[in-house]
Amino acid sequence: MRHGLAHRKLNKTSSHRKAMFANMAASLITHEQIMTTLPKAKEMAPLMDKLITLAKKGDLAARRQAIAKVRDEDAVRKLFEVMGDRYKDRNGGYTRVMKAGNRPGDNAPVAVLELVDRDESAKGAADKARHQAEMDAMDE
Repeated sequence: MRHGLAHRKLNKTSSHRKAMFANMAASLITHEQIMTTLPKAKEMAPLMDKLITLAKKGDLAARRQAIAKVRDEDAVRKLFEVMGDRYKDRNGGYTRVMKAGNRPGDNAPVAVLELVDRDESAKGAADKARHQAEMDAMDE
């Protein structure tokens, strides 16, 4: 019998899984679209939906719960200030999982996990700003 076997283990220890999902959540909040394996994306989608529901509540207890899950205060700040308002009229279904073929190295199924109604300019914005700052520092 399979009582209490709700989620995939993904061949990782529970602490590794917890840290991986925290990092993936922070990346998804920051970039609003990430590419990962299909099983990870399918596991991450409901977790992200729960985080956005916490952001819609917007109170201090919800913010502390989100920080405990994500462990990135900048990402939680964006989650509560930007995404909480963006999805206030939407009742669930904040994420989308789209299959993207197979990875060349190991033929693993890959998927794109993105937020519905995402900000197109958020993808890679932090990386572009960091790269520009490094180029400016090299010029000086």
